[in-house]
Amino acid sequence: MTDEAPAATQLYLISPLDVGGAFPDRLARALDAAPVAAFQFRVKGLDEHQAARLAEPLQAICAARDVAFIVNDSISLAKRLGADGVHLGQSDGEVAEARQRLGRDAQIGVTCHNSRHLAMEAGEAGADYVAFGAFFPSGTKQTEHRAEPDLLSWWQGLMEIPCVAIGGITPENCAPLVAAGADFLAVSGAVWNGDEAAAVQAFHRAIAAAEA
Repeated sequence: MTDEAPAATQLYLISPLDVGGAFPDRLARALDAAPVAAFQFRVKGLDEHQAARLAEPLQAICAARDVAFIVNDSISLAKRLGADGVHLGQSDGEVAEARQRLGRDAQIGVTCHNSRHLAMEAGEAGADYVAFGAFFPSGTKQTEHRAEPDLLSWWQGLMEIPCVAIGGITPENCAPLVAAGADFLAVSGAVWNGDEAAAVQAFHRAIAAAEA
């Protein structure tokens, strides 16, 4: 992920909560199926040592394929792993703290729900991207906020910082988000709840059709 918004919408995979067992092989299959810009490591309820142990093989798979490895929530874990960046929820720490601890080159993203105010604050604080959502009902996590595609268009008309669309996104429903200007589609269940390679390829076909 870079500060310059690419012309085409790109995929940003978010891990399921269970990343043990065969998941490293599944991640490799997904990343080999078609280009993916970033992978977010998202686990809950584990101590940092356990999380790091699970993260390390996944980080190596991403590094071998030039896919950005982003840690969800934890600046401390991102620092420990030397991750490419961190994604912060509204209660997970400040952009300034993450920048100080992770360095100038770290990719720092911020969850902004459906709030223009939170997005502006994140941009002014130095975030590298903002995430809006949920755009659709999600089976991955409880969705308290619903966003509309015009939020993406508003952001693109105002800011150069990339925006990520998240929440219940599938190959079948993503076209309006692509058309509205999402730089990245953050997806989880639509990929991991079935054949991950086929899903990644389906997303690429849907994005290409929406951009045509």
